[in-house]
Amino acid sequence: MVTIKPGSHAHQLLQLLAVAGEIPASALSILGNERVLSVLVHKLESVQDIRFDKSGQIYHAKLIQVNGKRSERSIRLYKKGIPVLDGLYPGLVEWYMATFNKNNFSGDQFHVWRNHRVAEALAVCLAAGIDIRAYALPALQKIGINLVVPDSPSFYIARSLKKTESDNLNKTMYTRIVGALFYPGGVYATYNTRDAVMKWSGRGEVKTVGNLLELARMNAGLSEVNAAVLFGRNAEVALKTILESDKSRRPEMRFDRIYSSIYFIPLNQNGVRLLRILISPDWNERLLSALFEPEERSYNKGSMEYDAIKDGRKILSHLDGDIARLIRFREALVSYPEPALVLCYPWQTGFLKTYLGELAEILELQMDEVESALVI
Repeated sequence: MVTIKPGSHAHQLLQLLAVAGEIPASALSILGNERVLSVLVHKLESVQDIRFDKSGQIYHAKLIQVNGKRSERSIRLYKKGIPVLDGLYPGLVEWYMATFNKNNFSGDQFHVWRNHRVAEALAVCLAAGIDIRAYALPALQKIGINLVVPDSPSFYIARSLKKTESDNLNKTMYTRIVGALFYPGGVYATYNTRDAVMKWSGRGEVKTVGNLLELARMNAGLSEVNAAVLFGRNAEVALKTILESDKSRRPEMRFDRIYSSIYFIPLNQNGVRLLRILISPDWNERLLSALFEPEERSYNKGSMEYDAIKDGRKILSHLDGDIARLIRFREALVSYPEPALVLCYPWQTGFLKTYLGELAEILELQMDEVESALVI
């Protein structure tokens, strides 16, 4: 028997599948111990007694089927096991069947990859404690200013954003964005590049930002959308994305001009921990206050973007993973070399040394220290 209780691996897996439809096997490690979750998936591929902890309801069903090649296996709900979803949330079966064409998925590689990009972003958000339940979150609207977005962090998938559009243009408007992450005081446009360089469409992203701003204003009372979250397999993906951006022939359309801050988050447990920091209230000010004395702070003054100056060195905190600021910091040092220091986590060091070279020194801080300072 498999017991589905809040917080369990089975509960998280079922919740993720209910919203994503299908997930790549590689996403299992984001939710927890990959070996344990792989065993659970294998178990749920056979008929089992499924008991929901709260209601005591017992189902006798096979829940999961796994399709695709070993390198890109796709985990989906087994059609005859879908009734189990109503044990997770009343009416979820009806929502799921309407959303995913009665559990019929395209085998086209583009559609599979698209679903996997969304699923991985959902997995990190779920592991970070963010509400991803598209079937339970209040629907976004464009009728008037009505603060419907919850006070706690919530992730609206691109599918939910599209529903607010009344014309056919939205079919291409949301091809790259995977969703919008609302948190106390702000919103992040959310992308997932996986293990490939992010391909940007400047004009398309400008339109996307405009639409997201309208949604944020009318549903969360926000006045700007100037930050994005970029998920990826590892820090090397961030570096390649930066370098590709540097080749743009239209600087005003570069992704770091569209979003002034772009937070790179790896698709692993480090990324989960970093995302928890980025959704905490007033996290940036609290982080800088914990790192520097008031007299050391730059407070965004001067022509060069940095956070503090100490012992004659300009200091940039990369503890938020903001690659857009990193680009601007490097460009300033290339033009006007001076002593500089970058603060980072150990898992960011290799990528920073490659990108910055001899332009700046690197100082590592442990995530435990930062989380403790912010009470995460």
